Amino acid sequence: MITATRTHGFTESVIRGMTRLANRHDAINLAQGFPNFPAPDVLKEAAIEAIKQDVNQYAITWGAKRLRDAISCRYAEWYGMEVDPEEEITVTCGSTEAMASTLLSIVDPGDQVIVFDPFYENYGPDTILCDASPVHIPMGVGEELDAERLADAFSNRTRAIILNTPNNPTGKVFSLEELEAIAALCQQYDAYAVTDEIYEHIVYEGRHIPIATIPGMRDRTITISGASKTFSITGWRVGTIIAPGGVTNAIRKVHDFLTVGAPAPLQEGVAAGLELLGRDYYDSLLADYTVRRDVMCRGLVEAGFQCDAPQGSYYVLADFTALSDLPDDEFSYWLTSEIGVAVVPGSSFYSSPEDGRELVRFAFCKTVDVLEEAVRRLMALRHR
Repeated sequence: MITATRTHGFTESVIRGMTRLANRHDAINLAQGFPNFPAPDVLKEAAIEAIKQDVNQYAITWGAKRLRDAISCRYAEWYGMEVDPEEEITVTCGSTEAMASTLLSIVDPGDQVIVFDPFYENYGPDTILCDASPVHIPMGVGEELDAERLADAFSNRTRAIILNTPNNPTGKVFSLEELEAIAALCQQYDAYAVTDEIYEHIVYEGRHIPIATIPGMRDRTITISGASKTFSITGWRVGTIIAPGGVTNAIRKVHDFLTVGAPAPLQEGVAAGLELLGRDYYDSLLADYTVRRDVMCRGLVEAGFQCDAPQGSYYVLADFTALSDLPDDEFSYWLTSEIGVAVVPGSSFYSSPEDGRELVRFAFCKTVDVLEEAVRRLMALRHR
């Protein structure tokens, strides 16, 4: 039986709860990960043109053909993956729906799903919605994969492992050797790798390697991504799933009954972005985020936090124990209301809340001037 539960005092998403708190106190919102800068013009113009051309009705449930073709071309260019746009691609209402549709398609009651701690807050609840059991594997900030511990977690009940690389909230980018170890276990136990690769183009150290490209993994990997982070359009809700044909059929059925389809004119905008924006766009995206990362991390250290610069994504987990002995949730509320900078309590990313009580997460997907103002406010902590 699935029952409603409360999560660390919240009856909803902790992250979105912190956004409301930020709005209430007119704080700089470094909690929820949405950019404050504009999307590329080519996407906006294509979406506007689609609306002008009355692209107002349902697209094909599993995605507009133009967009699926563009996704297929891009995966071939980026990763050398040959993906059939008709049989292997599903467009969803964001990567959040993509994860839910995927797990509801492949996981049965009583199955187990392996999740690395800390984790993006939806993974555990998505598993529980399937009446399955999440098996949590600790992997702290800066830690490498413990292959032996992971092997001990696999069993004949393991249906899938959720892999988020680059990772939210730690910023970890999994190496080829780590991916190969995960791949070997998936093949040994006949399990799926469900990968959340939404930050695939924001990698500062190492390189992004889809686990689907590892030998033996193409038919047992479900690759989730989307346009939200790459094109700074988190509100457009255009996500993607690449899966083997048989699995895609099941995913499309669940997706159909959950949402019918992603917004039709916005799919045209994303398709234009994939078609027309070249490598220079992605190079500029990374360069800009590198500057933001450095401003954020340098400022946090100067303000008295302890943190390591992330290898990828646009988040940083920071230890605040040198500044306060409050637990993470109380410190986050205080920081938002009194200092004017909103963050996410670290405990919301852990299966055992105590593991995150000394941490908070900052999102640095903001313009440099906003980040510098946030740092200026945080510097007041050194004088309290």
